[in-house]
Amino acid sequence: MSSKSIYARLYALASGIMLTLVFQAASAQQSSKSLSLDEAISLSIQNSKQLKVSHARMDDANASVKTAYERQLPDVSVSGSYLRVLQPNIDLKLKTGDNNGGSNPDPGTKSEMPKVNSAAYGIASVSVPVFAGMMIQSGKEAARYLAVAAKLDADKDKEDVIQNTIAAYSNLYKATEAVELVKENVKQSAQRVGDFSNLEKNGLLARNDLLKAELQQSNYELALMDAENSLKVANLNMDIMLGLPDNTALQLDTTVFKVGNNMDSRGVAEFEQLAYQHRKDAAAISAREHAANAGVKGAKGEYYPSLAVTGGYIAAYIPNVLTITNAVNAGVGLKYNLSSLWKTGSKVASAKAQLAEVQANESKLTDAIHLDVYQSYENYLLSHKKMDTYIKAIEQSEENYRITKNKHDNNLATTTDLLDADVANLQSHLNYAFAKADALVAYNKLLQAAGLLDNSNK
Repeated sequence: MSSKSIYARLYALASGIMLTLVFQAASAQQSSKSLSLDEAISLSIQNSKQLKVSHARMDDANASVKTAYERQLPDVSVSGSYLRVLQPNIDLKLKTGDNNGGSNPDPGTKSEMPKVNSAAYGIASVSVPVFAGMMIQSGKEAARYLAVAAKLDADKDKEDVIQNTIAAYSNLYKATEAVELVKENVKQSAQRVGDFSNLEKNGLLARNDLLKAELQQSNYELALMDAENSLKVANLNMDIMLGLPDNTALQLDTTVFKVGNNMDSRGVAEFEQLAYQHRKDAAAISAREHAANAGVKGAKGEYYPSLAVTGGYIAAYIPNVLTITNAVNAGVGLKYNLSSLWKTGSKVASAKAQLAEVQANESKLTDAIHLDVYQSYENYLLSHKKMDTYIKAIEQSEENYRITKNKHDNNLATTTDLLDADVANLQSHLNYAFAKADALVAYNKLLQAAGLLDNSNK
């Protein structure tokens, strides 16, 4: 064997080992994670893009508050200039001399002007606002209320994130249960097809009945494909929401979906009253109403004059001509813009229109809260009624399947009856699994409608 062939085989062997290691590393990346509902909520809050936007809006509102407070601080300015001046030609027509009766200079002699080729000056001024028609105070008040509204909007967005996480968690549970139930039916269907095939070979079962069982098995296999695809999508959706790698398989804590006999004893009226007290959107729009009122006050402030305490310092130097130092001034400045008499009215009208819009939205939100609480409460009651019904349906479908199978084994029921009973049994179990997930979502939606969702998950 030549050395080239040996090297070629060694290279092929090394390549195969490397490919195997790469494949094993890629397979190892398929991680699995146990995930409780509380952990899912915590991760979704940490990684929510919407909450990051909300926090940015909060920072902007807080910066606006700081800007509003800075308007009452002194305005300080400093300016200075240095100028180069060409020597001008000056022909002074006025006579110069001693105005106190001294002798006049020789008429033929011209007075010599000082040579000026540069100039420099500096000015520093300070102005402290004392009264500005309440515009500064109104601006501070409006900014504070808008910052509060931004914080409440962020809290409302946080509740939305929590509710969306609960819904996604429930959808993943539904998809997982669907896969498990359909898999079990696929196994049972395959066993049935095997039994029917033996009966058909021995002439104890019609060929058509075997085909029906095989067709149902195919349908179950198609249903399993759809269920597994839905599970993959639901799992990916949760991974994205929680900021996890896309290939993380999530193992849910199913104890949160266990049915309890205890229902919330509070009535719809109590939930509605709690909503008006705790809803973040209601509090936010109330804060915006206060801000709009402050905006009206600020607009009316332009009708009034502004008063400020002023002070300054001036220094100048013109070579051979002038030097100024320690020129300090202080006083009170009063300013009134006469055009505000006919220009401010439109600004006040605009501010009042904004206030009216906020008040109309507040009334609109009150109706929306009333409907939201009532609808969420009814859906919560309905979810429990459905679970009670589905529990009975499971008992009925299992008993029906048992009886139908016994009849079929004794040639008292058709194969179609048996297959229909099997489908009904599968559907009843699916309905109950979905109802448990829907009940969890419905109760948390009721808490959200009442403004209690964030408190219940702390």
